[in-house]
Amino acid sequence: MAGLEDVEQPRGHGRVAAARWSPAVEDERALKALELFGNPTEGEVPLPSRPESAATARRLTQVVVLRQWGLSPKMTEDAVLLVSELVGNAVRHTGARVFGLRLRRRRGWIRVEVRDPSRGLPCLMPVQELDVSGRGLFLVDKLSDRWGVDLLPRGKTTWFEMRVADR
Repeated sequence: MAGLEDVEQPRGHGRVAAARWSPAVEDERALKALELFGNPTEGEVPLPSRPESAATARRLTQVVVLRQWGLSPKMTEDAVLLVSELVGNAVRHTGARVFGLRLRRRRGWIRVEVRDPSRGLPCLMPVQELDVSGRGLFLVDKLSDRWGVDLLPRGKTTWFEMRVADR
């Protein structure tokens, strides 16, 4: 569950205990990630290519989209989910030691970019109802307004964009 990676869960005797999610705790973690790794709106933030970096990318996206840009909780939730999918692909499929995260905003749009050193292109696969994996790009395709891949001399940037209402 997003935001609960480092929280020890209570153990009940034969019953499932409900996890306690706290916006204040998650905000604190997001701000700490911003302090430790840098602001992805000011430049590309390098993150180690490890599964736990998905949580860091989610936290950075959350604090930027919700707090810095002041966008809606729904927009934040969708952006956080999609960045997690792009990061998961970069970690699982590229063999990279590091990937980069960048968030941009321009009039009417937000853009999230994940750069890695592989030139292997992601592939949007058909999804079946009972599939347990392989839904990442399907979600990106369905929830973003547009997405794509820019090949670089060394690697690629996979990105998605979402429309936002400017005030």
